[in-house]
Amino acid sequence: MDINEWMNERLPQIVDRLEGDIKKGPAAADDGLDLPGRNDIYEMLDDIMAVLFPGYYSRGHVAGAETSLFVSDMLRRVSLRLGKHLRGVFNYHCGKGAACDACSCDERADSALVEMMESLPEIRAALLEDIAAAQDGDPAAKFFDEVLLSYPCVEAIATHRIAHRLYKLGVPIIPRVISERAHSRTGIDIHPGAEIGPRFFIDHGTGVVIGETCRIGGNVKIYQGVTLGAISPFDKDGKPKTGKKRHPDIEDDVIIYANATILGGGTVIGKGAVIGGNTWITKSVPPGSQIYNQGRE
Repeated sequence: MDINEWMNERLPQIVDRLEGDIKKGPAAADDGLDLPGRNDIYEMLDDIMAVLFPGYYSRGHVAGAETSLFVSDMLRRVSLRLGKHLRGVFNYHCGKGAACDACSCDERADSALVEMMESLPEIRAALLEDIAAAQDGDPAAKFFDEVLLSYPCVEAIATHRIAHRLYKLGVPIIPRVISERAHSRTGIDIHPGAEIGPRFFIDHGTGVVIGETCRIGGNVKIYQGVTLGAISPFDKDGKPKTGKKRHPDIEDDVIIYANATILGGGTVIGKGAVIGGNTWITKSVPPGSQIYNQGRE
């Protein structure tokens, strides 16, 4: 068939079919959510990272004397953009039948914005501890700047600490959007619901998965390919389990080596335990244990 003839005769039929499906489908263009705003959310995340670490994540050099002006300008910019997206997702979520409080969606968005922005100094302090843990935990790490600029775990953990704060504030959709950006860029998949303590270090990182209801204590170190997951995300009727503890708890000072798999909401890895590589664990491990494929020491 001649391509011009096809474009004139057949292409309009495809347009009609797609248009009808788009207008009545679950991702209709006018159903209230600014879905194309995902790229704007990514840029906003980059701006937050630049505020937390000027000169490292900023688009240009920031002299010491310019720090106050730079941070002030960026925070105003982030506040305007984030406020817009928060109002959008809260109104969208409410429109989809989610239970709402007595206050309006716009009020909830404004409250979440204020709490998010006021938590940034706390998030930066936590990240500095994470970077220090990387320096202490990796003999190959020579400089603070080297870790901050080149270690994928920094971006993954920083993004998670931002996403987790939004998640705790009840913000729909946005926490997952920014978490998946970090996942696609680093290979580290951390659900924003996971609770992670201070001095967290992921060495290498590719293939790490940390589930929504996972709780991780302080000074924990894990390697590439580690999965902290659920035994099964479905109940006996094949429906997804919700509102239940599905993922393990990792207590303080634990080390988990490459490709270990730890599953289950009732599984607890006790303080100071060492989990060897390529192990499969579905039962709790006592504090101080050393678990390898050949058994427990």
